[in-house]
Amino acid sequence: MITPHTPHTPTPASAPARTAGTTRSVRKAVVPAAGLGTRFLPATKATPKEMLPVVDKPAIQYVVEEAAAAGLDDVLMVTGRHKRAIEDHFDNAFELEQALAAKGDAVRLDAVRDPARLANIHHIRQGEPLGLGHAVLCARRHVGDEPFAVLLGDDLIDPRETLLSRMLDIRDRHTGSVVALMEVPPEQVHLYGCAAVEPTAEDGVVRVTGLVEKPSPENAPSRYAVIGRYVLDPAVFTTLEHTPPGRGGEIQLTDALHQLATTDTVHGVVFDGLRYDTGDKADYLRTVVRLACARDDLGPEFTAWLKEFVAGLGSRNERGGAGRRLVA
Repeated sequence: MITPHTPHTPTPASAPARTAGTTRSVRKAVVPAAGLGTRFLPATKATPKEMLPVVDKPAIQYVVEEAAAAGLDDVLMVTGRHKRAIEDHFDNAFELEQALAAKGDAVRLDAVRDPARLANIHHIRQGEPLGLGHAVLCARRHVGDEPFAVLLGDDLIDPRETLLSRMLDIRDRHTGSVVALMEVPPEQVHLYGCAAVEPTAEDGVVRVTGLVEKPSPENAPSRYAVIGRYVLDPAVFTTLEHTPPGRGGEIQLTDALHQLATTDTVHGVVFDGLRYDTGDKADYLRTVVRLACARDDLGPEFTAWLKEFVAGLGSRNERGGAGRRLVA
């Protein structure tokens, strides 16, 4: 089993990504956000799943903040129909800003302005839902011949982690592509793309020799699942062009990376930090609770209420759900 990178002391998302005076080869990030969000219907009938609030910010804002904290100042959103709310969120809201300024509400005014100030944000539509690989291919003209990062809009990495910065550093040293990997239980491998790996001399870094999209447990090459962070060489575009539809009839990014792994260098960073999957209902709820508890302004009061609520669950269940009403 590969040893994960030695756990570090989490640093704030606003911490500098690099030493002053150094530059990275990667400047652009692509955020695929064209999915239909069917697991959250009916909430996502008119609201993009990426805009569901995680405490008081939409999930996708955490993703853009992560990209910006790692030094990526050019972000392309790949959206679809009925995703206009994403574009509006990362734009200026003149009337709202004027109203808050007139009230002297500087705190909320900054919160409203922050999304548009995170990076240079661009948008493109994925005309048909043909899979993650196709969504990435839609970014070709914007990205050009540069390496770029891909961050999935419903996969959140805790703001105190530095996974993306580590992946960008590895790309700078080794070229090729880099994927983020997490070890998952055998019964969960069918939910992910899984990687065949071999160790390298670097702690927590592996060489990826092949990938399989959502294999059965008995056919999985390992328990290392690809999570929603990638740093890709522009060669992936040519490979995607020639990648036939795979699982689910969609163009799978996993299949293209499998081809690249046979001809080019693909590294994996084994991540054992805090990750939140907001694409799943139960995980979404856990994400809201954990991030709320971690906040200085909400954590103490909310944690105290949560302890009281959990302590009373047993007695309320025994009474068939009856009991005093807890005010949220």
